[in-house]
Amino acid sequence: MVLFLFLVIALVVVVGAVTLAVVGGGERAALPDVPAERFADPLPPDRALRRADVEALRFPLTLRGYRMADVDDALGRLAAELAERDAHIAELEAALAGAQATAVGGPGLLKTHAPPTMTQAQDTPKDAAEEENDQ
Repeated sequence: MVLFLFLVIALVVVVGAVTLAVVGGGERAALPDVPAERFADPLPPDRALRRADVEALRFPLTLRGYRMADVDDALGRLAAELAERDAHIAELEAALAGAQATAVGGPGLLKTHAPPTMTQAQDTPKDAAEEENDQ
């Protein structure tokens, strides 16, 4: 019976020592604390977003789904990029419409390049060569 108690106490001491060595070693522990999984924003800050950037976007799972702050940040970035693109597209469409209006014939185009009317052609003096041909 004494031997049995000795073996149980020795087993408890060995298990306790191993547990303390693995878990309680501070910075030098065999198993350091795992940092909390945080969202590493893979969206590039130096260029516009592309379709592949959005498709590669993955959020870390938490106990109840995703962290709302991470999702809100990513959606805010996407919304800002879309608003910027929409404004740029509207600006380009306005410039294109203005260029097309000028090319087709703007308001000043008809005044400067209109063909002379019949009354204007009759009122203009004839050249000397035309007068000789007429005679």
